[in-house]
Amino acid sequence: MISTPPFAGDFINTFQPSNFGSKSTQGIYVAPPFTELKSLKEVVRAQRKGATTKTVQIVIKEYFKNYINDFSIINLPSFSANPTKHGCKSETVIAINFDKRLVLIGGTAYAGENKKAVFTILNYLLPEVGVMPMHCSANVSKENPEQTAVFFGLSGTGKTTLSSDPDRILVGDDEHGWSDDGIFNFEGGCYAKTINLSADTEPEIFKTTSMFSTVIENMVYDKKTKELDFEDDSLTANMRAAYPMHYISNSSGKGIASQPNHVVLLTCDAFGVMPPLAKLTPAQAMYHFLSGFTSKAAGTERGVKEPEPTFSTCFGAPFLPKPPDIYGKLLRDKIAKGGTNCWLVNTGWTGGGYGNGSRMPIKVTRALLSAAINNKLVQVEFVKDPHFGFAVPKSVPNVNPSYLNPRDTWEDVGAYDEAAKKLVNLFMKNFEQHVHNVDNEVRSALLSLIHI
Repeated sequence: MISTPPFAGDFINTFQPSNFGSKSTQGIYVAPPFTELKSLKEVVRAQRKGATTKTVQIVIKEYFKNYINDFSIINLPSFSANPTKHGCKSETVIAINFDKRLVLIGGTAYAGENKKAVFTILNYLLPEVGVMPMHCSANVSKENPEQTAVFFGLSGTGKTTLSSDPDRILVGDDEHGWSDDGIFNFEGGCYAKTINLSADTEPEIFKTTSMFSTVIENMVYDKKTKELDFEDDSLTANMRAAYPMHYISNSSGKGIASQPNHVVLLTCDAFGVMPPLAKLTPAQAMYHFLSGFTSKAAGTERGVKEPEPTFSTCFGAPFLPKPPDIYGKLLRDKIAKGGTNCWLVNTGWTGGGYGNGSRMPIKVTRALLSAAINNKLVQVEFVKDPHFGFAVPKSVPNVNPSYLNPRDTWEDVGAYDEAAKKLVNLFMKNFEQHVHNVDNEVRSALLSLIHI
């Protein structure tokens, strides 16, 4: 987001037509229907990357009669930046110039950079018109179209998996906007992680991997039978499948829904400290939204071999060109206006931290979420978490109560207390950057951590 990146000259020289083996150019619209359509011209050297974007972004044929390009994305995987010459940190570069409405991507074959560049653009433009851009998935009740839930979370926390619920209609799996009229999907497809994917645990997503036009990325396969290996992460753990939204049988054909009744903040806690479900006040929701705590999943970033605790503001720090408090206040105001229920869901470890405990069973997480967003916890008794101050249910329909209090799942409760203290200290240190930009209600959420 600098006027002229140092690598731009070399990038454009590499981009000359004579250097291309194959390329694809396509026009795409994003973010209908509640905002003015934003159109993009994408030039990609590799056909696969163009196909991925076309699968995931929204293509609206009727608008192309009067197509006017708003932004251009030029993706050149073969270009490698020189950190010494160009003053960058690695050979991979992504630069956005909002004045010239141009995106340059180089040195990476990861197709996800295209869609995240678009997401960054929308994160810059939409707050100016009162629309909250969100790194989230969303679904709506089949029985009641006024019952909508959104799921914030970073890669590996379960956004795609948990929003693909056979009992609910999928609005979208990764990027949405929240306007005064409701929520809407930025995209027309899904970009799901496929590592350890199985027909038993995630049948809808698994089915898409063998359907026509699904783009498979970073997966090992049998060259004779074309059978995919969902467990082989020798290339990377960041294995993906990009498929059109309608491949999910219960997906929305419109990509829109009513004002959210439930906001779910997903985290993958590698410490094994956080409860699998907690109810948040609006102030606590803003606190945890600004904190954006999770654990980096193996394979989602270079060099990450095992889960690493991290904080990513608003569950999407790399894609936020504006100060975080702008997005935090937008979320707080929309929650307050709609009386939205807020939940924290931990899909990480139980019975101990990484290396000792185990991942929370997906069936347990689904049962917890189902009870929360289908309003089945209204009469349930809650207790205050001694470390974070939020409310934890003492019982949940169809869930073994032994899962609900994380301390009870550890054999060594002293080790749990030490891990909890360590995590609280990480929260406190991280939030120092935000404390001067929030009101007293949000500061009180921080104080609940201090007085443990």
